[in-house]
Amino acid sequence: MQDEYNEDFFLGDYNAMRRTFLPREYLAATAGWDIIGTVHCEAERSRSEQVAEDDFLQGLSDATGERFPIAAVAHVGFLQADRDEVLAAHAQRAIVRGIRSKPVIAPRAGERATGAGTLHDPEWVEGIGALAAHGFSWDLRVPYHHLAEAADVLADFPDLPVVVNHCGLPLDRSDAGLRLWRDGMERLAALPQTVVKVSELGLYRNRWNRASNEVVVRETLSIFGADRALFASNLPVATLTAPDVDEVMDTILAGAAGLDAAGLDALFHGTAARVYRLDLSSLPDLPTAALSEDR
Repeated sequence: MQDEYNEDFFLGDYNAMRRTFLPREYLAATAGWDIIGTVHCEAERSRSEQVAEDDFLQGLSDATGERFPIAAVAHVGFLQADRDEVLAAHAQRAIVRGIRSKPVIAPRAGERATGAGTLHDPEWVEGIGALAAHGFSWDLRVPYHHLAEAADVLADFPDLPVVVNHCGLPLDRSDAGLRLWRDGMERLAALPQTVVKVSELGLYRNRWNRASNEVVVRETLSIFGADRALFASNLPVATLTAPDVDEVMDTILAGAAGLDAAGLDALFHGTAARVYRLDLSSLPDLPTAALSEDR
């Protein structure tokens, strides 16, 4: 990301994110909030270093009292020739709980993505089935117009834990766009092993629409329920559109205003702990020296 720039990034300008962002930076960005720990989701590191990313993250975890991160969602390309070998290597790393492998998508609603690497590609879909042998979950990251297709595919994997990323990315907030989003979200929620990350509410051209974002959070929680929803900061991406983490948190809390204490506990740590198999009760104290300026 620091060496190359993608003009088609879904949120627009991301130059502010082309910098080192390690545990020290994460804790600075979230100052004032009680962060127990994090689950790292693959960050498009060089695809020749998929397993090396695990080991790098394990080193960060060890240095921060097994908190930043506590666990990780790794990457493997479902069509790469050594897919099974890479999955087996991930499985040997205790920090890895799941996989995120993104399908090829259509650029806009009403268009169908076809060919290798799409949700319609049997060879690519076979990769989803390969996760079960290792006990991995799958992080599903597609925009709103692919949610219904994903639900159709996932109906063939009823026992696979699936984590829908970013509230299903409702990037079109028109009435028609939200209808399409709701339909896809409801189809995914009908699959009992599927949960949703309440995260990344930004819109293209780096726009933050507070009122619309609150509606998205409220409806996401209504469709899935708090016990099948988990907060994700999506830092540092989230602050490409939101002014700061306080605004992200205030927006999500406003959208979650109807939840009781148990629902808030589920949203902010309980669901994540269950889905990613985290034992939060055994976390050691945070070694603050590991986050000093000289690291």
